[in-house]
Amino acid sequence: MNNLKDVYIDQLQDLYSANSQSAEVTEALADAATDENLRVLLQKGVSGIRDGMEQVAGLIRGHDADPNGEHCKGMEGLVREARAHALEEDFGDDAARDAMIITQYQRMAHYAIAGYGCVVAFAGRLDLKEDIGTLQDCLDACYDGDRQMTELATSDINAAAA
Repeated sequence: MNNLKDVYIDQLQDLYSANSQSAEVTEALADAATDENLRVLLQKGVSGIRDGMEQVAGLIRGHDADPNGEHCKGMEGLVREARAHALEEDFGDDAARDAMIITQYQRMAHYAIAGYGCVVAFAGRLDLKEDIGTLQDCLDACYDGDRQMTELATSDINAAAA
């Protein structure tokens, strides 16, 4: 890596990989969720993640690079944790599993928020105005999903699990 543009492309590829991995496990989390509102939010999350993947892939290709040029080991670990703690763990209470599903989903969402925040800043420094708009939309969507999940957790799921 020789300059910020190289770092930018690398991090877009990392984000593409992270989104790919998180979309798959988020589908499994949606299937495991017992609360209907949680299931709907997770399915909406899968759709949003896939939309982000398409947007990021387009940006990467626009810079003459391959979206599959990087494997995100950070998200790999978060996905492994989500599977272990929310899908493979034995729960005696459905609401407790749903609370754990939210926990694991939000950890992945926060990782994506950090990634999008960095690439928005890089695009700004590189004066890539169109990229900034696309990436800011993706970042805003991540924040929105995270806030909705927090609202569901604090208004319904956590109370039921308690």
